[in-house]
Formats: sequence, C-alpha cells, structure tokens
Amino acid sequence: MKKIAFLAVVFSVLLVSCGRFGNKEIDGKKDMRIVCLSKQLTEYVFALGKGHNIVAVDLSSTYPDSAKLLKTVGYHRALSPESIISMTPDLVIHSNDIGPENVLPQIKDAGLNIKAFGGANTIDSAKLLLKELGEFFGVQTKADSIIKKMNEGLARAADTLKALGVKDSLRVMIIHFGLRNNNYFVMSGRNGVGDKMIRLAGCTPATYDGKGAREMSAEAVALANPDVIIATDYGYDRMGSMDKFITDVPGVSLTNAGKNKRIVRFEEHDLIYFGPRSGDNIIKLVNLLYPKTRVTPQ
Repeated sequence: MKKIAFLAVVFSVLLVSCGRFGNKEIDGKKDMRIVCLSKQLTEYVFALGKGHNIVAVDLSSTYPDSAKLLKTVGYHRALSPESIISMTPDLVIHSNDIGPENVLPQIKDAGLNIKAFGGANTIDSAKLLLKELGEFFGVQTKADSIIKKMNEGLARAADTLKALGVKDSLRVMIIHFGLRNNNYFVMSGRNGVGDKMIRLAGCTPATYDGKGAREMSAEAVALANPDVIIATDYGYDRMGSMDKFITDVPGVSLTNAGKNKRIVRFEEHDLIYFGPRSGDNIIKLVNLLYPKTRVTPQ
C-alpha cells in the first residue's frame, strides 16, 4: 500500500507539472521553487536575498526565523521522497549528506532537478560555497559583500580573544541531542566544526574516548572531565533546567563542569557549519566561556 501511495504521488505530480521537470537546465538567476535539504544552504540562500525561492526545507533548517515558517520534508538524513515530490519544486538542493539511500533515486525518477553544493566545514569552504551560490543565483556582488563582512567578523573575534589575554585554556565538551536517534551524544573530539569553534574561542576540546559505543559513555565523559560543557539547544531545553541536565545526562555530574555548574546553552546550527555569522558566534561563545569579560558583537 505504501508503494502504491508513493507511485500515486509521483504520477499526480508529473501530471500537474506538465513536463516542467524533465532534468532540464536550471537558470539560477530566475525565481524558482526550491526545496532545500541543508541547514547551511538555507541560511546562505536567505543571506543572498533569495530566500523567497525556498518553498520547503528539512527539519534542521532553523535559521533564519523565516525558515521556520516553511513546510518541512523530514530530517535531512531521514527524508520523505513523497513530501519532496509533493512540493512540485523546480529544483532540489543539498550538501551531499542526505538520506536514506533511496531518497535521491526516487526523486530523480520523479523527474526532479537536483543540484549538490559543497559543505561549510571550514572557513575557506564556507567562502567557496558563498561564491558558488552567488554565481548560481547571479548575485556575485552580494556574495562578495557577505564574505567581506564574514572576514571582518572573524577578525573582530580574533582581536576580542587576544585582548582578553586568556592564559589557562578551558577544556570544553559539546553534548548534542540527536533528534534522529533520540539520544545524547558527544559532538566534540572529532576535529569537526564544533572543535574548531572551541579553539577559535580560546579553549581546548576535551578528549572523549567512547570506544565506539553507540550510547554516550558516562565513564568516558567523566574521564574527559571538561571544565565547561556546551549543550546544544534542543537537548538543554528538553531537560528543562541546568540541574536536570547535570543529573540526568550520563557522566555530567562527575565532571568539573557538572560540579561547578558550568553548562552553557548554544544553538546547534551555530556549531556545525561556518557562515556569515561565525565571527559573532565565536564572540558569543567567548562570552559564555569567559562570562567575567563580556564583549558585545558589533
């Protein structure tokens, strides 16, 4: 029955579209209906002034606030092909990290145009992505302006940290609540964007050795013994308070961070890719990690 329902959706979309898909070449300079399956692409497209083209996003696309008003088509690693097809998009864009495995073949078979863009796991790749999107949408000048402001923000963050004269580097761990698997896990310690952000904020990622365990290891968290724990927004809010987070998340109460109540809340999307706001996000992180020396982003 599920297969029949899916085929019915595909057939109805193809009838309505009257050949509008057909894997034709897409001119990014014109307005179009876009389904965006990447949180960084969503932010970037809005920053470039093309957010009005987006008709649906994945559940992780929560910035800017305008993105929260759009229809969703599932989590980016657990997407619904039927939901994507039903939006009758001119183009589907993603960052090569979507799932399940059958989603791309199914939407391709439905005749949808699909375009993959690069990631934003480093500052340089973020700039390249902005340039690529700027060229695609025909707004190169706007992209160059955003990159310039991004450089200025990162320089301001570096100057801010230097002015603080931090001597003792705090050990910091990021604990994230994964919506897909409905559990907590340690995001840091993999040299990803989160670790880079920690270092740019003048701290050191706490060494976490979970020994391949799927569930977060309370023992490994305790041995890592971070001075501060960054809790991503959904997981922190899910607990309802700092005290609940300390007592209920495995191993946290045994760490210096737990004992000293050094748990700080941070937005997930600001820790997993670089972008136009990274400089301000680093300053925000510095303020949370070193609260006695607050600096206001300009």
